[in-house]
Amino acid sequence: MTPKIIVLDDDPTGSQTVHSCLLLTQWDVATLKSALADVAPLFFILTNTRGMDAARAAAITREVCGNLKAALMDYSGPVLFVSRSDSTLRGHYPVETDVMNEVLGPFDATLLTPAFFEGGRITRDSTHYLMVDGQPVPTHETEFARDSVFGYRTAFLPDYVAEKTGGRVAADSVQRLILAGLRSGQTGDWLAGLHDNAIGVVDGETADDYQLFADAVLQAAAVGKRLLFRSAASLLTALAKLPPQPVAAEAFASLVRNRQPGAVIVGSHVAKTTAQLTALLKERGAVGLPLHVARLPAARTAVVDELVASIAHAHAHGLTPVVFTSRGELQFASVAERLAFGEAVSGTLMDVVRRLPTTLGFLISKGGITSNDVLSSGLALTASRVLGQILPGVTVVQTPSDHRLPQMPVVIFPGNVGGDGALAEAYRRLAPSHAQASPAKLAA
Repeated sequence: MTPKIIVLDDDPTGSQTVHSCLLLTQWDVATLKSALADVAPLFFILTNTRGMDAARAAAITREVCGNLKAALMDYSGPVLFVSRSDSTLRGHYPVETDVMNEVLGPFDATLLTPAFFEGGRITRDSTHYLMVDGQPVPTHETEFARDSVFGYRTAFLPDYVAEKTGGRVAADSVQRLILAGLRSGQTGDWLAGLHDNAIGVVDGETADDYQLFADAVLQAAAVGKRLLFRSAASLLTALAKLPPQPVAAEAFASLVRNRQPGAVIVGSHVAKTTAQLTALLKERGAVGLPLHVARLPAARTAVVDELVASIAHAHAHGLTPVVFTSRGELQFASVAERLAFGEAVSGTLMDVVRRLPTTLGFLISKGGITSNDVLSSGLALTASRVLGQILPGVTVVQTPSDHRLPQMPVVIFPGNVGGDGALAEAYRRLAPSHAQASPAKLAA
């Protein structure tokens, strides 16, 4: 029997390589039972823990796992658990996997599989790389390793595990599955030898590598091997074995409501997003509306009122408003202050989303944490179904027919995915007629 794949996603971008599955923004037992009964081979629980401090992330993970344990009492089939996180090694590791092991375990092994081929992240000789202009760059040499909350010093995964566990797991105890072993058919024996929650790291340079690995995992799970994964998105594609995407990337424009212009919400501040935003704002039909974060939290109400008025004015003139937070990452005295301010900024954006025009044609959300908040708070969705990808690594969901914005396509665009023109390309695919229209100028 094929295992049901249950994914705890620390932001909503883990579905960026799959389709037809549910994204849950609440996790009561009844909702989880419904997801377990769904026909799709996997579902995602959007915990949004990457936007929280470690203590809160642990508490949310514990709550989800407790409810899962209760829901699974009525489920007789095998399951695989995945702690989905960032493909550049950022996130609350090992906090989340520790809780999952405590509540849902014991597991035979926790395996790190961070490759995300669609986004140019590969793992070779147990070192994780980001492909930049065709060249592999160890992720500890990128901006992502300097993250003020989730920074790290090494992309060699055994050392990364030792660093993140504070030495609790020694680097030389980490089990390694490198490409030579994976490609020569040794994966089954390697998995069989893991026990007592061994920590393992797995190479992958191509989708075929992960397909070989996933085949062995599914065979092991079918005979009772209990495995937990700390993974990026590509492994999910291999495990789920879904048929081809039902909606062609070029066909999403047909889902735009009444061919109306849409809106774009940009919360991510990484350099890639800034470059993509710059390109988008050059497109015809797109008009930039900055949210000056220095005005927060004191002037939140005024900021929201001003943005809502500007959005309505742009929409009435056939334009797509692009609401974006002022660029650059502010400096804070502590991680707690940074996270609290991030929540204030996201809360302001969600106040705006809740007041978007009811005739909006589509919505693009840029940034993982921003997108989670758009789905769970701004649009108040308890669940949504993934239609597929409009670009590699960029997911589209649709609001239900009884929503305030019914059957509207919503693009979940990760902050660190795509080239400089990717955000503009997603916009053009949804709004070709508006993108080709003559530029208009808003009245002051």
